[in-house]
Amino acid sequence: MKKLLGLLLVAAIAFPASAAVIKNVEITGEIQTIASTTKHGGETDYINHAAYNRSAWTRAIAGLSLDVVEDVKANLLFQYAYNWGNHNYTNNGFDNANGMYLANANLVFSNLFGALEATIGRQFYGDENSAVMYFGPNHYNAEGGYYARVLDAAKFVYSNDTLTATVIGGKVADMDEIDWDYNNDEPTSIFGADVKFNVTEDFTAQAYIYDWKGNNFSYYYDYTLGNDYMGFYGTKLTFAPEALTLGAEYARNFAGDRLIKEHKDTGYMVRVDGSVKAADALTVRGLFHYETPDFFAFGNFTPGLLVGHLLREEMDEYANGLRLFNLGVDYKPADQWTLSFDAFSFQDRFGRHAATYEFDVTAKYDYNDYVQLFAGLGYAKYSQTKGDGFYGDEDRVYWDSLGKENTKAQIGMLVRF
Repeated sequence: MKKLLGLLLVAAIAFPASAAVIKNVEITGEIQTIASTTKHGGETDYINHAAYNRSAWTRAIAGLSLDVVEDVKANLLFQYAYNWGNHNYTNNGFDNANGMYLANANLVFSNLFGALEATIGRQFYGDENSAVMYFGPNHYNAEGGYYARVLDAAKFVYSNDTLTATVIGGKVADMDEIDWDYNNDEPTSIFGADVKFNVTEDFTAQAYIYDWKGNNFSYYYDYTLGNDYMGFYGTKLTFAPEALTLGAEYARNFAGDRLIKEHKDTGYMVRVDGSVKAADALTVRGLFHYETPDFFAFGNFTPGLLVGHLLREEMDEYANGLRLFNLGVDYKPADQWTLSFDAFSFQDRFGRHAATYEFDVTAKYDYNDYVQLFAGLGYAKYSQTKGDGFYGDEDRVYWDSLGKENTKAQIGMLVRF
């Protein structure tokens, strides 16, 4: 890493000799700070403190973007995260445990072969709201949003007015060091393809497939041992006319000696969501999410302020599965303000016990085009049948230790530049 910084310094000194080569230099990045606390009802123990963040933390991502030559753009970003009062490791330099990490270091080639855009190097990838694939910074989440997951990859994109096709291949970067939920059995290499087709102006169809290599999932999934292929595939439909958005997504896992070979307990996910703009200042949202216990992916789905964090384990694995209903309302009392109200119902996928309910109120204030302040208050009421925990008998002690109810408050700031 020191060699890389040295090369960048040499390049910075040398470039003025041909300054016309470099154009459109921009400083880019973001800073997010979140403080949160929780309160638990009923009996409590150390799990309460481990499950939720009870402090303040900051993550800073900063760097630059510039045009190197015609149709070639360079991006360089670093990231650093710490809890207030400790983890002051900036003096350790780069690529040190608990220090500063390389978040992006890539070249973007436009008009490659007259038709492609290629991004080569360390990069973010995916949609932050995706339940199946996302590498990048997490926002508005007091837990699990420290260092951003990133990919060292080569990505090729072809797009026109009706079609966007993406092919990507690479490795998960620094996962054992910067991801606090990392497990050594997780994969290291990822290959995938994603195709989006604009059927009409309002209707989009998407299909994707991702396969990974490297380590295996033996810690959770014994059936994946020794497989040549392992991953997931799926499709997503989106209908978004004016004032209305409807979406449906279905994804399935595979694992075996050939691509898309399924096993006895193949995991899958079903997701249906929608929103309608009922008035200029009012939007109503709804979500249904169903997931089998063995479904695994690289998603970023963390519903709500409380229970969603407990469900978001390594590789988004949800123990005995999940059946989730969500109803929400977004209200804008003024241009700079957005108030959101959400109700959640969580059960295992069979609904074999009374639902656990969560109610959240969040507020966002756009201080200006670059700075946003936000806050949230959540309350969860756990409902469990005697002898059967939220995930089954084997996890009853864990869920009971959280108490009969939880409350959480958080406040934060997000600056983008």
